[in-house]
Order: sequence, then C-alpha cells, then structure tokens
Amino acid sequence: MSTITIDTPDGPAELIIDEAEEPAAVLLLGHGAGGDVDAWDLALLADRLPTLGVNVARFRQPYRVAGRKVFSSAPALDRAWQMAVAEATRRWPGLPLFVGGRSAGARTACRGFGSGQTGLVLLAFPLHPPGKPDKSRLAELVDAAAPTVIVQGEKDTFGAPDQVSAALATAGRADVRVVAMPAAGHTLAPKAKATDEQIAEAERLLTWSVAAFIDAGRS
Repeated sequence: MSTITIDTPDGPAELIIDEAEEPAAVLLLGHGAGGDVDAWDLALLADRLPTLGVNVARFRQPYRVAGRKVFSSAPALDRAWQMAVAEATRRWPGLPLFVGGRSAGARTACRGFGSGQTGLVLLAFPLHPPGKPDKSRLAELVDAAAPTVIVQGEKDTFGAPDQVSAALATAGRADVRVVAMPAAGHTLAPKAKATDEQIAEAERLLTWSVAAFIDAGRS
C-alpha cells in the first residue's frame, strides 16, 4: 500500500493505492460523506481485489485530509474527484478504469462518469434520504449511462435493494445488477453479532460481485 498527495483547488487530497502484481484493471473508489477510506467495504476491496488482478485506489477527499467531517459542497467533491480520475488515468494508461465508491462517493462517481471510464461500482447507493423516498437521487445514476453494479444492504434506510431495482426498472435501466447484502444496513458491514460464517459469506459476496463485474466489463 502506498499513499500519494494530489493537489486540488480545495486543498490536498490523497490516493491510497493497493496494486496487483499483474494488473488487468483499475478500480478508483471514493468514501462516504461522514466516513473515510477505511470503511469496511472499501478496505475489503482494497485487500482482496489486488490478488485478483485489480489495482485499487481509494480517494480521500480534501475535507477529510484537512480533518473535517463535513464537506463544503457537491461541486467541491466533483472538482477533487476529477483530479483523482485524471491521476488514475495518468498512472495506469491502457488499463480499464472502473470508478465508484460508497454512498456520497457513489453519487460523486456517477456525476463524474465520462470518457475513458469503463463502469460504475456503487456501494450503498443512497437512493433517497432516510424516510424521504420522494427525494430521489436516481437521476444521477441514470444520467451516467454506464455499465453498473450496485451492492446494497437489505436493511439500508437510504433505499433497500428491491426499491433500487424498482426505481431502475421504471427509469429503463433494468440492465443494472443490484446485489443484496443479507441483513446489512447502509454500512454494508456485518452486524456485531454475526457469526464467523456470516462474516466470511459477506466478504465473499462483496468481493466476487465486484470482481465478476470488472472481469466481464474489461474485455
């Protein structure tokens, strides 16, 4: 693992990199609004995917590097994210670049999806604020018009897997694969009372859902 600093208009950001010995693809991931790159799902993918031939780069936004817990604005997130995309493209030319993240990081990746990017890996996509299904963020996902996989907790108050699937079907995006994480909430992490077997199964489901999507999309 290595860390590099990226200068952005909003201050320094960081890219935490875990590289494969023989990489066939790159996955760039952003963290959630109140979290960081050590979130359970992001850390797990950074640990497991390099052994499967995928370079994983986790992007720490400038506000987190500065020690703040709240970001200033979505445009600020987007500005910094585009610089992370540019760095990943420069660092690994010729490799398929998949982008994504968890929660707010997933939304940022959707808004920033464009030329040179291969697909979206969205973890706990916040379809709507808890208790406010009328305030849908689906348009950000649909407007990206990208091959997409979504891993969603069955008990996610920001939108359960069936709600996400139904919304996508209504929007004409039934092609998006939605993977349900059993018993998981918005963090996707196994509950404290989960057995070793349940934890192992959650780790396998997340790892192989993302790995299979990247493998299918890079060819």
